[in-house]
Amino acid sequence: MDVGKLRRKHKNARQDIAGIKRALRSLKDGTLPETLERASDAVSAESERNRVTREANERFLKSGIEIIDVYGKLED
Repeated sequence: MDVGKLRRKHKNARQDIAGIKRALRSLKDGTLPETLERASDAVSAESERNRVTREANERFLKSGIEIIDVYGKLED
């Protein structure tokens, strides 16, 4: 995403007030816009981490490595 093209826009949306209050407390931001921006950034970062992890797991499984179940916890 080209950061130079990002603009701030005023948006109206119906929100769950309890959820917003939890986010305000969790992120320890003083204002709603800061909290929403940080929450949005956190969701984006988590999505990217999940994508990278999924790709790494796929490469690992395709490598042909043999997984030995030394504890007997995996299903056959």
